[in-house]
Amino acid sequence: MKNILITGGAGFIGSNLALQLISKGHTVTVFDNLSPQIHGENAKETSPLFLSIKDKVKFIEGSVTEVERWKEALIGQDVVVHLAAETGTGQSMYEVQKYVDVNINGTALLLDLLVNTQHQVKKVVVASSRSIYGEGKYISKELGAVYPSHRSAEYMDKGEFEVQYPGSTALQLVGTDEDSKIHPSSVYGITKQNQEQMIMTVCPTLGISAVAFRYQNVYGPGQSLKNPYTGILSIFSTQIKNGNGINIFEDGKESRDFVFIDDVVAATILGIEKEEANNQVFNVGTGEATDVLTVANGLIKNYGIEVPITVSGNYRLGDIRHNYADLSKINNLLGFVPSVSFEEGLKHFTDWVNTQEVQEDQYQKSIDEMKAKGLYK
Repeated sequence: MKNILITGGAGFIGSNLALQLISKGHTVTVFDNLSPQIHGENAKETSPLFLSIKDKVKFIEGSVTEVERWKEALIGQDVVVHLAAETGTGQSMYEVQKYVDVNINGTALLLDLLVNTQHQVKKVVVASSRSIYGEGKYISKELGAVYPSHRSAEYMDKGEFEVQYPGSTALQLVGTDEDSKIHPSSVYGITKQNQEQMIMTVCPTLGISAVAFRYQNVYGPGQSLKNPYTGILSIFSTQIKNGNGINIFEDGKESRDFVFIDDVVAATILGIEKEEANNQVFNVGTGEATDVLTVANGLIKNYGIEVPITVSGNYRLGDIRHNYADLSKINNLLGFVPSVSFEEGLKHFTDWVNTQEVQEDQYQKSIDEMKAKGLYK
């Protein structure tokens, strides 16, 4: 049994992970700033995520940018699971300093303390992201495996949303493996790349095992329905529950790998407990691509609430077209196989949303912010 610190442990992934680790006999400390963007105001009284772990973990309130809170949190810990991060891809493009301060500098503080102070940490698990890849992996009939560059505004203004590659005919999308090119298309993706690289570079030099999980799009019961900046299923659900129409970007065929929270927690626990995970990087997903139009229609069907869907051709600079995970490595080394299909997971998610209070739809606010910065077209 281990003493495990989870940064961001009151968040969606962190709280679910904490409860599973406790059930397995581990002792959990949670270090979290209870961000109003995720938890709303008065989080200690009203946030379901925080309340789910209250009195079950040692809780330290603070930011990963505060070195004294880090010092307090690291006392007596065997394992650090570093989930704390600012997470909105679009928002990262205009709140650059905040994303760098929290995601990169917060991680640097952790590593400084591991290098320069006494502790008993033996493993660090970091939440990386599929966003570090940028566009996914494709096969060209002429060129073999290729990694297309970010799409330009000039290109997408013409309604041409599928990626292209110089010297190639139409491309075939394939699963992105861990050896694929890393070329993030957002500040968020850049900061996650930095987090991963710092952890995977520094920890082994200290004799500390390091594990990085490149999570795909995580969803499920407990996901914040208040945050208008990230989580397409929760954003669409709040819109539907308010009777508002859904604006689908591009042509609706852009796709992601949506992975259920229980599978993400299971994979993360394998990384904590298995020595085979040490000093390795893993994708965590379902290995299947689902397009955004399918997501919207599935939510409307499950809720039984008819709202208009507009496929508008609008787009956000920094968004990718496609990405889904190749799971060969995590399957071979850790024995991980996702257990929840998207259809099954969507049912679990919408059943849970039906038990929740309807939140105010603040999505237009996030779009207006991007418009004002010239990032929404």
